[in-house]
Amino acid sequence: MESRFPRLLAATLWFIAAVQFVLGAAFLAAPEKAAQLLGLGVAPGWANWLFGMMAARFLGFGFGMGVAARSTSEARSWIAVMIGVQAIDWIVTLKYLALGAVTLNQVSTASFLPVMFVAVLSAAMPRSAAVQGGRQ
Repeated sequence: MESRFPRLLAATLWFIAAVQFVLGAAFLAAPEKAAQLLGLGVAPGWANWLFGMMAARFLGFGFGMGVAARSTSEARSWIAVMIGVQAIDWIVTLKYLALGAVTLNQVSTASFLPVMFVAVLSAAMPRSAAVQGGRQ
């Protein structure tokens, strides 16, 4: 179950892990400051509860992407989940851009990185044992 692009896949997974860890640490340690750095307005106090839970998921996905990067052939599930996460991220970003709730400046890399991640992860996904063995 080897990837067609093993170095690109591992590098992409490490990059995703780094992004997840940075976002997770920022929203866990200083949710108001993290939102402010994104140019978002002041949110009600309860939003920090959601930011804290979101941070836990960022950190968990960061860990998972690190695990996947170390053993891509055994991490098809982690990679598939991240493809889904990135697709949802992009759809949600487009929705809130279209509604005018956020600006392109505020979403910055969220406007294009998910598309790049989905493309690379999909193209470099390790092949299943059935495909590698000649069966499909």
